[in-house]
Amino acid sequence: MNSFNLKNIKNNLKTSADWFGLREVYESTNTIVSRDGNPEGINISTSHGVMVEVLMNGQFGYSATTELSTSGLQKALLKAEKLAFDASKFSLNKFDQSVRPKSIGNYKSNAINIIKDISIPEISKILISSDKYLKHSKRIICSTGFAMLVDSQHKYLCSNGSNIEQDFQLISLDFSATGQHNGVIQKRTDHGMLARSYQIGTEFLTEVDVENRCIKIGEEADELLFAEECPTDNMDLVLAPDQMMLQIHESIGHPLEIDRILGDERNYAGWSFVKLDDFGTLKYGSEKMNVTFDPTIKNQYASYKFDDSGLKAERDYLIKDGILQKGLGGTESNFRSNKGTVANFRSSSWNRAPIDRMANLNLEPGDSTFESIISSIEYGVYMKANKSWSIDDYRNKFQFGCEYAKLIENGQLTKTLRNPNYRGITTPFWNNLKNVGDGSTFKIYGTPYCGKGEPNQIIRVGHASPVCHFEKIDVFGGI
Repeated sequence: MNSFNLKNIKNNLKTSADWFGLREVYESTNTIVSRDGNPEGINISTSHGVMVEVLMNGQFGYSATTELSTSGLQKALLKAEKLAFDASKFSLNKFDQSVRPKSIGNYKSNAINIIKDISIPEISKILISSDKYLKHSKRIICSTGFAMLVDSQHKYLCSNGSNIEQDFQLISLDFSATGQHNGVIQKRTDHGMLARSYQIGTEFLTEVDVENRCIKIGEEADELLFAEECPTDNMDLVLAPDQMMLQIHESIGHPLEIDRILGDERNYAGWSFVKLDDFGTLKYGSEKMNVTFDPTIKNQYASYKFDDSGLKAERDYLIKDGILQKGLGGTESNFRSNKGTVANFRSSSWNRAPIDRMANLNLEPGDSTFESIISSIEYGVYMKANKSWSIDDYRNKFQFGCEYAKLIENGQLTKTLRNPNYRGITTPFWNNLKNVGDGSTFKIYGTPYCGKGEPNQIIRVGHASPVCHFEKIDVFGGI
């Protein structure tokens, strides 16, 4: 990655802006896919550019460029100035430099072996080998393996002296087995599509781990072909961490984004049922509900040291003992709302301006073992791995489906169930949180594909959770 020296930038770029920043991003992505024991596709892509950002007359302006030279940056800088000046005539808010704090530092993913240490043929060989483990029986008609490896390097230099470098090593893996028998088709994946997304090195990708995971995936896909349909009833529901990931993402993460609450996303991704006056008072869930914003966890997918405003990332409670404390609002949203700041002002690439985004959003462990949760339930369902999701524009009413479930009868896991689904309304659902699993049930997952913003930004998010037990939930069967 070619980097720019801040001293040279100050000396060579001419601007009338009150403040300016340069955010350089270099990213290389290798995507490898296998199907039924054969290579399906390989995609290699590289992206490299700079976002120039200025503050003039209280208004920010942006211009992105791949023309990586002093003249190219000067051209982008002048364009950003013009955009900021023109927009300042219609500003709803007049920002100052406090929303771009001065920061100096660096960050690197906790990776033992960097992505460059493994070749594409080596990865392809491992993925191809998954077929023999996924095809548990002749009823498994399709198997797939997927790996995405990303090397992402960021440099942020500003006129106020900010100088930040952050390097990320990111891997997403998924395996799936699809079975068919007597008109029934069922699919099982590795904890839900690409849920196993981490900041980690190639030590994460081993043949032994692939074998163990794929054997179980194939067995469960075959098992689902003979399972009963999930019953329909109002009952106890236990969610595994790989489904809690989606539950947290949709019914906590998105509704707590301050820019959404302020209305910025209403014509695209929707609003939120949460109001600014709810912070500090809304009983979002039961007293067992504790949710943190934490971009500091080792290996979690959206860990970092600074966001794209230069704000240092720190762990903070969003919901404490069930009461809503703080939203997902970066420096600009806090300037507008005065509802607190977390370091979540993030962009998806060099050609996108930062907006409020989730990062690592986690439900903290409780004090219940998995065995004690199950033994406390007379009749219910234990669901694993997301398969489908639907939630309204206010992130209030939702309906989710899972890949795999077990019936709970008299404190025991009994029959396997297929096509399990549940529905609810956000705050009543979370207020029905009865038990939260302890640290032994706490698992970390992530997703590369959280969409928001115009123009659209697809960003990486991490979620961690223990097993959770909800009571009086509408559960139903069917595809």
